[in-house]
Amino acid sequence: MTLARHVIRAVTTAEIGYRYVRPVGRNSFRGDHGSGGTATAYVVETDRGATGWGLPLSAGDPARLVGRNLAELIDPDRGVIDPAAEFLDYPLHDLAARILEVPVYAMLGSAGTPRIRCYSGGIYFDDLDAAEGIEVIRANLRQDHDLGFRDFKLKLGRGYRWMDPLAGLERDIEVTRLARELYPDAEILVDPNDGYTVNTLTAYLDAVGDCRLYWIEEPFAERWEDFRFLRELLGMSGPKIADGEFDPDEEHIVRLAQEGLLDIALMDVIGHGLTAWRRTMPRLVDASTEASPHAWGLPLKTLYAAHLAAGLGNIPIVEGVPGHTEGTDGDGYTLADGYVMLSEQPGFGIKLP
Repeated sequence: MTLARHVIRAVTTAEIGYRYVRPVGRNSFRGDHGSGGTATAYVVETDRGATGWGLPLSAGDPARLVGRNLAELIDPDRGVIDPAAEFLDYPLHDLAARILEVPVYAMLGSAGTPRIRCYSGGIYFDDLDAAEGIEVIRANLRQDHDLGFRDFKLKLGRGYRWMDPLAGLERDIEVTRLARELYPDAEILVDPNDGYTVNTLTAYLDAVGDCRLYWIEEPFAERWEDFRFLRELLGMSGPKIADGEFDPDEEHIVRLAQEGLLDIALMDVIGHGLTAWRRTMPRLVDASTEASPHAWGLPLKTLYAAHLAAGLGNIPIVEGVPGHTEGTDGDGYTLADGYVMLSEQPGFGIKLP
């Protein structure tokens, strides 16, 4: 059945809840992240009874879309084609794929595999608020390992706001070495959330040089001069340089990639959008740069990132949120032995509560 046979009959909203497996603490600049929350999803229904749903990219005017032919809003080969519908990027992809009776990743091209490596993004500064100190990091790592994760991203930058700079750096080093000791085969990713200076990062890397870091994410703001220094410091065989999550300028990120200063582009899966990722990914491939869309926040974002990985390829690993979407028939994927396995159901493969 073609999309042109469908006309938008209604666009409504639904509140969805999500819960983390444990309360999540601080990062380098932000306080406690809490235990979960709620988010507003949009549901798009056609005159033929087809429905799709998902998280919006931004605010928008649903009334402008009612009565429109679906084929005027989204092209399965390109994504959303009407600027007025861009805020419904994920609901419209879900709807189109359901009508075509394929998973979203298949509609994106199946350039990757539906079995995608997935790391835990949930190792925050819980040691600063727990009576047992760094031992809580040990417990968090164990819990996420038991959930099925085999790779871990560690938040760094305790000395930026919460601790004395030297003591904070020492704790960052201690946590990194603990993770490597406990899980010698894991990929260890580190993320200071722009909370390091060049000097702090240099001292940190000197202290953990034997820990085989997989990537360094957002060590500091994306200044060309600092990235040039970091590339010279790491060489081409050291940890990967990952950046682009916070308030990204796509052209700047692509230029960094083209100049060999960026290995992994991290634009947020919602903040950048699925259609935008479809446009950006070929430019990154041409620059020999991989991607891993930032997905922290809601478990649904991990699902979206996994479909991007399976559909577009060039994404070696995705960010996992240790938690679940409340009231759904599951989160649309399974996690085992470090890998997400996507559902073969049409769309994103998950029903609304």
